[in-house]
Amino acid sequence: MASCCNHDHAEPNPTERNHAEAHDHHGDHDHDHDHGSGHAPTSDLSALSAAEVTANGIKLSVRIMQMDCPTEEALIRKKLAGMAGVGAMEFNLMQRVLTVVHAPQQQAQILAAIRTLGFTPELPEATQQAFQSPAEVPARPWWPLALSGATALLAEVTHWLGWPEWLSAALALAAILSCGLTTYKKGWVAIRNGNLNINALMSIAVTGALLLRQWPEAAMVMVLFTVAELIEAKSLDRARNAISALMQLTPELATVKQPDGSWLDVEASTVTVGSVVRVKPGEQLGLDGEVISGRSSINQAPITGESLPVEKSVGDLVYAGTLNEAGSFEYRVTAAASNTTLARIIHAVEAAQGAKAPTQRFVDQFARVYTPIVFVLALAVAVVPPLAFSGNWHDWIYKALVLLVIACPCALVISTPVTVVSGLVAAARKGMLIKGGVYLEQGRKLLWLALDKTGTITHGKPEQTDFELRAAVDEKRCRSLAASLAGRSDHPVSQAIARSAEAAYVQQWRVDDFEALPGRGVRGQIEGVTYWLGNHRLVEELKRCSTELEERLDALERQGKSVVMLFDQQQVLALFAVADTVKETSRAAIAELHALGIKTVMLTGDNPHTADAIAAQVGIDQARGNQMPDDKLKAVEMFGADGPVGMVGDGINDAPALAQADIGFAMGAMGTGTAIETADVALMDDDLRKVPAFVRLSQATHGVLIQNIVLALGIKAVFLLLTLAGMGTMWMAVFADVGASLLVVGNGLRLLRL
Repeated sequence: MASCCNHDHAEPNPTERNHAEAHDHHGDHDHDHDHGSGHAPTSDLSALSAAEVTANGIKLSVRIMQMDCPTEEALIRKKLAGMAGVGAMEFNLMQRVLTVVHAPQQQAQILAAIRTLGFTPELPEATQQAFQSPAEVPARPWWPLALSGATALLAEVTHWLGWPEWLSAALALAAILSCGLTTYKKGWVAIRNGNLNINALMSIAVTGALLLRQWPEAAMVMVLFTVAELIEAKSLDRARNAISALMQLTPELATVKQPDGSWLDVEASTVTVGSVVRVKPGEQLGLDGEVISGRSSINQAPITGESLPVEKSVGDLVYAGTLNEAGSFEYRVTAAASNTTLARIIHAVEAAQGAKAPTQRFVDQFARVYTPIVFVLALAVAVVPPLAFSGNWHDWIYKALVLLVIACPCALVISTPVTVVSGLVAAARKGMLIKGGVYLEQGRKLLWLALDKTGTITHGKPEQTDFELRAAVDEKRCRSLAASLAGRSDHPVSQAIARSAEAAYVQQWRVDDFEALPGRGVRGQIEGVTYWLGNHRLVEELKRCSTELEERLDALERQGKSVVMLFDQQQVLALFAVADTVKETSRAAIAELHALGIKTVMLTGDNPHTADAIAAQVGIDQARGNQMPDDKLKAVEMFGADGPVGMVGDGINDAPALAQADIGFAMGAMGTGTAIETADVALMDDDLRKVPAFVRLSQATHGVLIQNIVLALGIKAVFLLLTLAGMGTMWMAVFADVGASLLVVGNGLRLLRL
């Protein structure tokens, strides 16, 4: 491939940053653009003010605008690997970022070594945790290349007309010198460092053609190579810009209330948490916050992928990057610009690019042996037939030069990150935050999907439907006791009881020694007496159950209701039945999962009868009730024995099972920083249909990856055979290499339209 390996159009010139920072490669890798020019950096000690110190050394992130292709990666890796004090290296070619772990005081030497390769390292500001502006390359003037192309074409015309050879040679040399000096320079650096990248291969091939007096062809090959790298750079930038487009969703300014009550437009990046912001109809929100005045409908599609606006009023949360469609309102900022939900999404997508998918790892390993093999084959083609079979030296050397042109594996290698990044961005646009290419590829293999019930399959906001006294006690007192305990719990069933009590103006008392009993209920002391509010399992554990109570519980549970009981140290005082409603989207999601061949199981802390009733409503294959966090973990382990298993949940009690599953899906993660950071796949709203959508995207991504591998290798194999058969030419080889690169990049970008 050409462009991903020879960015002579990307020679940055502005001054280099004065300070260095080492930060985690899972941070923001693509938000800065102050190119370096070779100014010496400050000492490591000053840079360490913003560095990340790890157990293995200092972690440094460097952006290198000329680094696009695995050939540059190999060149840098070989250069740094031989240096003392340099540890692990990670390359993000899509964002042009190198992350290296090094010993203290080694930063200056690392940057100097990178410069010796002809690259310009860039570092973020000492006080920043990320690059702050996009990694954009200045456009190169088009007219010098156009002039080179015209000169090469004239060389071809003079040769075809049979004019003097010196004229064709002079025109060819002029074309090569005007567009190929950078290629020769980079090729020499590569050869000097023992690396056969595309610049080295192209330099050898063009020089060989000149020595063979193939003047027009040598010139045309160099011009085509330069044109190709410009065209392909534009294609690759589309994948990079897909992430940058997410950044453009937030406005630069926000209208902030001042201490004197006036309103002033200020930069969103400077607004502090707690500030009050006003939003007019048609404006995009620049920050996360909570509505404190007014109401409106908000288009949250950039975050959740929802097609319909969501009504917002006082107390509701709003998010940066969303669009205010109707009314005007004020909201209090709850997160700084660098920590909004949208910012975390962008950071997660960028970090996900560093987690290579299995296919990408395979391609990278294949590329390491492909170029040396083809280079050795080219040498053999050049010398074996003339020496062993009295072949014509001119013809066989020419064939060897053609092989060199197609020896670069960049078309194959760059296709995988382009495809994966396109899939990750396409998912983010639809409200699915995938934390790495490995999960994007693995999703198509899921055999089982385990699901939590409350908040995942159901709305998660059940309402109290029944209340029954079970002892000779005062009804009002029982309601007050239950409401006091329920009000201290965040479980949806407890919240339903608390809401019902609040609506009836039931008095609540102080609760001492409160304790949450995961998967069972809560316990606390009121006026010196210990009370429990818990489910059937807790009642049985504390031996407060009876045959009559069992029958009543069974009747209510068969209606799909969850029952909790209030009891003291002697007896059950009252029972409360709560019912949750199933989301319509859940039924559709389960049907789609079954159509994809994925079996489903529901794991819930509710009783088995309720679990069975809900499972029957939505068509789930199996249901398991009375599931403690450990029980959910064991269930996922068991189903995982059959093959890859996914787990969908929205609560802390689901965390062990989410971690154990091959792919953990966090439900309704919008605004939940922990879910975004820990889940393998974060579904930004509560729509379960995003899970089958994720599986279909995984299938599409895998299909594109396979297509790209077949295209890249197939085209090279065809031209390899044509060359050995004597029908291949150098300019045809360039077209084949460029064509393969453009095909695989364009094919990968198709995922952005899904």
